[in-house]
Amino acid sequence: MRFANPRTPAPRLLAALALTASFMLVPWPHTLAAAGNPFDVLLGSWRGSGQIVLSDGKAERLKCNAYYTGGGSQLGMVIRCQSESSNVEIRSKLSQSGGRITGTWEERTFNATGTAAGQASSDKISLQISGGVTGTMSVSYSGSRQSVAISTQGIALKSVKINLSRS
Repeated sequence: MRFANPRTPAPRLLAALALTASFMLVPWPHTLAAAGNPFDVLLGSWRGSGQIVLSDGKAERLKCNAYYTGGGSQLGMVIRCQSESSNVEIRSKLSQSGGRITGTWEERTFNATGTAAGQASSDKISLQISGGVTGTMSVSYSGSRQSVAISTQGIALKSVKINLSRS
């Protein structure tokens, strides 16, 4: 009959400890985003669809790709969408400090540029756009989905609403 060495843990205990340790090392997206800056949740590539409404009331379906770069207190945003007869290309460079956001905003197809100012929380960015164009932009997001709503005045683009998923 063999007796276990009291200084050597049982094989099952070792396996359980190894499994527990491996889960502790896995970077879960929702915990990383919660610990970091709100901009960090958006980083990367996104894809989806939505709708554009022009000032004449015409509405069309959109297919969109979005790209976010930077991180921490900086966010570069490019959202490109295509409809049957029109394109939308929104670009923005934003800085965040203490939940306050400032930066630039442009829509290239409709030749509109302006400044952006607003607020960020753990799941939403809200911007007021002013300058050559006036309007609002909100981006609500989680680790794998986001919705973008834009409304403008003073240009042919009245609104854009899109839903995106990580690509």
